[in-house]
This record gives sequence, C-alpha cells and structure tokens, in this order.
Amino acid sequence: MQPTIKNVINDEERYSRQILFRCIGVEGQRRLTESRVSIVGCGATGSAIASLLARSGVGSIRIIDRDYVEPSNLQRQTLFDESDAAESLPKAIAATRKIASFNSGIVVEPRVADLTPGNIAELLDGSQLILDGTDNFETRYLINDYAVQNSLPWIYTAAVGSYAVTLNIIPEETSCLSCIFPHSPKGVVETCETSGILNSAVNLAASIAATEALKFLTGSKNNIRRTLLSFDTWTNEHAEISAANPCSTCETCGKRNFLHLAGEGRPHITLCGRNSVQIHESHRPINLLEISDRLKPHGTVRHNDFVLKFLRDPYEMTLFPDGRAIIKGTTDTAVARSLYARFIGS
Repeated sequence: MQPTIKNVINDEERYSRQILFRCIGVEGQRRLTESRVSIVGCGATGSAIASLLARSGVGSIRIIDRDYVEPSNLQRQTLFDESDAAESLPKAIAATRKIASFNSGIVVEPRVADLTPGNIAELLDGSQLILDGTDNFETRYLINDYAVQNSLPWIYTAAVGSYAVTLNIIPEETSCLSCIFPHSPKGVVETCETSGILNSAVNLAASIAATEALKFLTGSKNNIRRTLLSFDTWTNEHAEISAANPCSTCETCGKRNFLHLAGEGRPHITLCGRNSVQIHESHRPINLLEISDRLKPHGTVRHNDFVLKFLRDPYEMTLFPDGRAIIKGTTDTAVARSLYARFIGS
C-alpha cells in the first residue's frame, strides 16, 4: 500500500494572487499572518466573514458563538453542511472544522459561549479587531462598550431581507454604535424569521466587512470607510451616513457610561430564525451523559461531546456543557424557565 502523501501548500503559493494586489503585497500579507481577530456570532454574516478572513490568511481567528447548526441555516451560512445540521453541532465547532479543511496553516479557536458582561474580557482578550456576526442589538451594544473602553476597533455588520449594512468603529476617531443608534430599535423589528433573508445580502455585507478588516490589519488606515453604509440588493437603493467623528453627547464614547458592560440580570433573548428562548443565567458544569440518562424516560434524547438535544412535544431543549440551554417552541420566558427547572434543575 502506498503511503498517504499530505499536500503541503506554502504561503507564497497559497496567497500569491492576494500578494499581487499592490495594496497588500508581501508586507501586507505578513501583517495578516500575524493578526489576531475575534468574530462574535457565526451565523450568516459571521460564517461568511470567517471564511473570507481565513482564506485571506489572517493568522489567528477566534470564533465565539452560542448556537448550533440546523437545516434552515444551510441556505445562507456558508461554513456548514447537512452533516453538521444532522448532528446539531455547535456553530463554532463546525466552522473551525470546515476552515481547517481549506486552510490548515492558520489558528482557529472555537468558543461555544454566549458573550456576556461576565465573560467578554476573557473571550475577547488579545484581539486586534472585533467583527460582528450577531443577530441582536443587546450583544452589539455590549461589544461597543467593551471596544470603546479598551480602544479596540470593531466592525458592525447586519443583513435581513435583501438589506445589508455595515459600519467601521474606531474608538476616539469615529462615531461608535451608540452615536449612530443611541437606543435599541423599538416596536416591530425585522428579523430573518419575519422577513426572510437573501444569501446575496449576507455575502455583500460580509464581503464589505471583510475588506474593511483587511484594511485595518494591513495598516491601510487612510482607506477605511467612515460611514454607515446600507444597500438593498433587491431595489438597488443605497445610503451612507457620516460616522467620521465621535458625538460628544454620546453616553458611551462621549460620557463613557458603559451601561451594557456593567449590566446585571440580562434578559432572555429570542433567537433569530426560531421560536425559542435562551436560558443563560445558570452557568454550571453539566455532565451531558448523566443528564441524558436522566431525561430518557421523559422524551427523546440524543447528544454528542458538545450538545444535548431533548425533545418533549411541543418543546425542544438544546443543552450545552456550561448549563446554558435554548428552549424551542416558545417565546414565553416563564414557560422556558419552568421547563429548565423541571428537567435540568434550578
């Protein structure tokens, strides 16, 4: 039997076409190789950004995500496949495995976690740049607080329906998220669950954000866009709002009141794309095998090393090793709490 020959690709060959781009070149590629970024959320925009940056040779990528892969993700979340959905793999784990299959020369660190005031410093430690792949403003305001407090650049990115939007935030130089959006959107807010989403809008937003990230990381500061950019891929309408300067009256970057970073008793979050509630205040180690044995008389149970799924009609509970759970089948936090206390404990 012939020995297996491992195909080793050197960086000069792998990144040759990118190095030929004069704004990056050899020196820019070296900087990318030495860069460290964190991506918060690995859903639609997050997975596309992660793929682009990994293929570009960003040397260290930390992927932070609280969720798991399911079939409805596959239409737009480019790092996942049907086997990931069948196993309900955590997105951070599935993304890391997929990236390793096309670029084994970089370091990808998966963190299956919900970003909170209590863990944000540990999860984002050592990052040069933070990229937003989340699906809610609560987490974005938390990132904004941390980034402004620590003078870290970050890139806000979102997509819903046919609409893509992104904003570069450089603390002390540009507007922060709170300058542009002093308050979280109220009333009826479009989500991919209510308005759907085009994968082309996702990829447009992610491509723009990833390109801005390359500018940050290679030192092309003069070329960084300083506007909130929005584009509707269906109607071709687009707009830009200046974000060139911080707002002196901004609660976050002007007055330095980091309300979200200091937040206590964060509410349950209804996740994008599902009729579900997350329980995240019970951070305690969970032995999935023991819980599996305990739950089997009460419903259908399956688990792997990363996640346990418990089905008891009409609800589905996804339990993570840190004690966090996603309860599918309700948006009533009281019902979710009751189910968690009944089957997992309080």
